[in-house]
Amino acid sequence: MNHLRAQKRGNQKPWSKEELKAGLEHFYEQYKHYPSAPEIDRYSYLPSARTIERSYGGVVKIREILALDGQYDLRTGLHSRERAYKINKRSHILENEVYEFLIKIFGKEFVHREYFFLDDKRTRADFFVYDENSGFCVDVFYPSDKRNLLGCLNSKLSKYNCIYMQQYPVIFLQMNKEIDQGSLNIILKNKINKLLKEQKLMSWKTFEEFCKSRKPLHIK
Repeated sequence: MNHLRAQKRGNQKPWSKEELKAGLEHFYEQYKHYPSAPEIDRYSYLPSARTIERSYGGVVKIREILALDGQYDLRTGLHSRERAYKINKRSHILENEVYEFLIKIFGKEFVHREYFFLDDKRTRADFFVYDENSGFCVDVFYPSDKRNLLGCLNSKLSKYNCIYMQQYPVIFLQMNKEIDQGSLNIILKNKINKLLKEQKLMSWKTFEEFCKSRKPLHIK
């Protein structure tokens, strides 16, 4: 680890291959995998992924140059499959948590999972809840950090921009409980492409309060 180098602010000399390799291997020793681009940006012993892009052609290329155990592109292969499995498993657990919460308040018959707006079997929200205010949609996601949250939100907004997806209020429910509503409000304030009037970005705590403020629908 003689070449291990810490990040510093301001103008710096270019990072050498030896320093990059030391940083990548140090990350591997801690987390048992080589870092993705977002992980590189957060790591104290590596430059930004953009710096690596400018100097060496990108994160995938530098892994290949340094011959890091054959793990060049983490978007493919075993790492990718394991990551996809973990994400899918977490999504299933989180959606069940949201579902159980919703049916306790609104009743099982008024909570629809995978609500399809069209017959194409693709254009859907995770949940549609009927209540006395006609109802609302819930789109559940788990961002790894604030940067990832913004990317996820932008992707979802493009889907909900269609007229037929604007018939009801939409709650974008982010389930990373380390990101509170105050942080979400700051992100929305600084966001160039604003949410539509009936679209809301909520933390779990805010969502709980929102649901408890709505009146359940009762069949007479």
